[in-house]
Amino acid sequence: MAERVLVIGSGGREHTLAWKLAQSPHVLQVLVAPGNAGTAGIGKISNSAVSVSNHAILAQYCKDHNIGLVVVGPEAPLAAGIVDDLTAAGVKCFGPSAKAAQLEASKQFAKDFMDRHSIPTARWKAFTNPQEACSFIQSADFSALVVKASGLAAGKGVIVAADKAEACKAVQDILKDKAFGAAGETIVVEELLEGEEISCLCFTDGITVACMPPAQDHKRLLDGDQGPNTGGMGAYCPAPQVSKDVLQKIKENVLQKSIDGMRQEGTPYVGVLYAGLMLTRDGPKVLEFNCRFGDPECQVILPLLRSDLYEVVKATVD
Repeated sequence: MAERVLVIGSGGREHTLAWKLAQSPHVLQVLVAPGNAGTAGIGKISNSAVSVSNHAILAQYCKDHNIGLVVVGPEAPLAAGIVDDLTAAGVKCFGPSAKAAQLEASKQFAKDFMDRHSIPTARWKAFTNPQEACSFIQSADFSALVVKASGLAAGKGVIVAADKAEACKAVQDILKDKAFGAAGETIVVEELLEGEEISCLCFTDGITVACMPPAQDHKRLLDGDQGPNTGGMGAYCPAPQVSKDVLQKIKENVLQKSIDGMRQEGTPYVGVLYAGLMLTRDGPKVLEFNCRFGDPECQVILPLLRSDLYEVVKATVD
C-alpha cells in the first residue's frame, strides 16, 4: 500500500529528498514541513505548516494524516531528539537518536570517540578558557590553526586561521565574544591538515554501511577558495580524487569503524552518516561528522541513486 511521507526541513536538500521520494511507486504523497517554494505543490509534493519543534503535536499530526515515514533533513531537530520522540509515539522516523547525533552536535564528543576507536583524525585539544587555548596554539608542536565551535553552528562554526595570531583572535571571538552563541561555549583547536577535502556519505541500519559516491563541496565564500567558510557554496559528485581503493579504505577505517563503535558503546547509529575528510599524504583523515545528508551534497548525490530511496530508507529503519 502506498504511504505518505513527511520530510522535515526547508532547504535545497529537503527539495531533493522530496523529489527523490516522490519517484517511488510506494509513495502516495510527500509532505514537507515547513518546505520552500520548490516543494509548494508539485505533483505528489506539497508543504505542511505543522510545527516541527513541538514533537508531541508532530506525532499527533503524523497519526491524523496517516504518515508512514518521517525523513529528517537538518541536524538541529535530530540533536533535539525528534527521532526518539516520534519513535516512542509509534511513528517511523529516519535518522539517528539524539545521543547518536552527538557525533555532529558536539565536536568534542566526536574527537573523543575517534580517539577511542582509532579513527584517523587531526591532532586536537578542547578548551573553555581562552588563555589556555591561546597558549596551546603558541606552543603546540604542530600547526594548531583550526578553531571550531564544539556545538551546532549551521556549518559556519569553523575558522581556518592563516597564522597563530589569527587563530588566537578566533579563540577570543568564539569563547569571549560569543560569535556562535552557546555553540561556542567549548572550542576544539586542531591541527591544520593539508590536502583535498571530500565528503563520503553512507546509509546505515546500525550494523552495515552502504556508501554513496563521494562528493566535494566548496565551503569558502569567494572565488579561488578565499573568504570565510559557509554552509556550502556548491558541490559536485562523484569526486574523481577518490579512487575505489581509497573509498574502500574510508568505508572500512572510518564509516564501518564508526558504526561499530557507536553500537559497542550502546548507542546504535541509524540513518545517514556523513564523514568530511581530508585526503592527506598519510591517507584520509576525518575533519568532521554530520548526522544527516549534507546540503548542497544531497543535491548532487541523490540524482545519481538508481535505487528507490523510499526502499533504502525503509530498510534502515525496519
